Amino acid sequence: MSGAVSNPVLPGFHPDPTVCRVGDDYWLVTSTFEYFPGLPVHHSTDLARWEHVGHAIDRRSQLDMEGVRPSGGLYAPTLRHHDGTFWMTCTLVDGHRGAGNFVMSAEHPAGPWSDVTWLEDAEGIDPSLFFDDDGSAWYLGARPTHDPHPEDPQTTDIWLRRFDVRTRQLVGPEHVLWHGALHAAVWAEGPHLYKVDGRYLLVIAEGGTDVHHAVTVARADHVTGPYSGNRANPVLTHRHLGRDHPVSSVGHAELVEGPDGAWWAFALGTRPVDGHHLLGRETFVVPARWEDGWPVLAPGVGQVTPLVEHPAVPDGEVVRPAADEPFTETFADPTTGGLSPRWNRLRTGDDPADTTSRPGALRLALRPATLDEPTTPAFLGLRQQHHRARFTTTVEAPGLAAHERAGLAVRQKDTHHAVLALRDGGDARVVELVLTQGDERTTVGTLPLPGDGPVDLRVTADRLTYTAEAREPDGAWTTVGTVDGRALSTQTAGGFTGVHLGVYATSDGHATTAVADVVHATYEPLD
Repeated sequence: MSGAVSNPVLPGFHPDPTVCRVGDDYWLVTSTFEYFPGLPVHHSTDLARWEHVGHAIDRRSQLDMEGVRPSGGLYAPTLRHHDGTFWMTCTLVDGHRGAGNFVMSAEHPAGPWSDVTWLEDAEGIDPSLFFDDDGSAWYLGARPTHDPHPEDPQTTDIWLRRFDVRTRQLVGPEHVLWHGALHAAVWAEGPHLYKVDGRYLLVIAEGGTDVHHAVTVARADHVTGPYSGNRANPVLTHRHLGRDHPVSSVGHAELVEGPDGAWWAFALGTRPVDGHHLLGRETFVVPARWEDGWPVLAPGVGQVTPLVEHPAVPDGEVVRPAADEPFTETFADPTTGGLSPRWNRLRTGDDPADTTSRPGALRLALRPATLDEPTTPAFLGLRQQHHRARFTTTVEAPGLAAHERAGLAVRQKDTHHAVLALRDGGDARVVELVLTQGDERTTVGTLPLPGDGPVDLRVTADRLTYTAEAREPDGAWTTVGTVDGRALSTQTAGGFTGVHLGVYATSDGHATTAVADVVHATYEPLD
């Protein structure tokens, strides 16, 4: 009896996992949409313990995402290794200075990665690369069917063309491989191709990335097909378990074989609470084995489980994600420029992080931009990775004008967020909690805090409730207000991302020289 790993292995907003093994090293990358740096790279030597080691997109010169809409941006990367080089393909959706599918390369997955090369004639989304035994390289993608049947308007093609490694472009004829396992399958997408025992296995997602999401497979004797689906399709799904199951929307899987010959599948899923999920789509793992030339995912169980037995874990032990440990940022680590790679900003505008003007603090220059706009406001956020968690920060922002705010934010998207911030209240400084839902902005609560010194702010997530509190240092915490988390869920707001908790400052459309100093920030899991 071995130990176990805890699911999800990457909690919080980590969708569309792609996994690549080279020797004894495993590398895992996920989608990031409008957040930057993009495409986080995680490393493991045992498939049980994962470390965040860098990002594939970490400079504006690679990719300009300014103006990208919420849940636009970077979709569904695929990571592969061939002949000493790592390759990444991905889709940029809604880029104003370039959009479509691209490819990039690196000598090491932690970076640096090359600038992107846009792929001509690569229609659709969810690109993938496959390197065959004979040295040939192939590109796969998903796109709407060009001539759909009137009864099947959402049918998509999984298609394939050769990829020229030297020119980094597609060449040769196109081959449509599959349309999914179900008749009129909605959004057959996320294709990955493998060669196992001389046969080609195609793994895709279908059913849409909600409760009907599923993993289906097909195989062929030749890379260009024809492909035949497995009678056991879908090989992994939770759509039959109901909306109240603890894990939902399972799909978009990637297979990987370990040096010991054991196979594993990594897939996305969500953990809803009363039909609403706030954490986004997360990365889960299940074991896999082969029967009759087909992969069986989660054998004997047929679903994602909270714990997965793992031979790399000692008997009686459970490996939990690194995110389950409290995280404190003091903005003082010289090896990271004073800022952990766990922080994200929005899009690729000017970096709001200034850790040099005041050593040991993060200085945010108040910007006219707000969280309502598809740009880069003065916001830095951490993924919310637990149903119950607390984010605490200390902010110094003396002399704020009436239109200026500095504090923390709970962000789902541009149109759905909550802000707990200092502002000038006229007779006295106040802390104010404001909820934005579409065109509606509601002041949930205010708390006077006379003086001009530092203020501690915190927000506590408890399943579907966010409680906002404030205090002067060493004082008692006072509740400013509570927000119904359903207002910030994917089911209410739409889109593909999860909630971020972070620090935020704005001058709300006005020019200013004001700054806010963040001298402490802590994310604490409470589950």
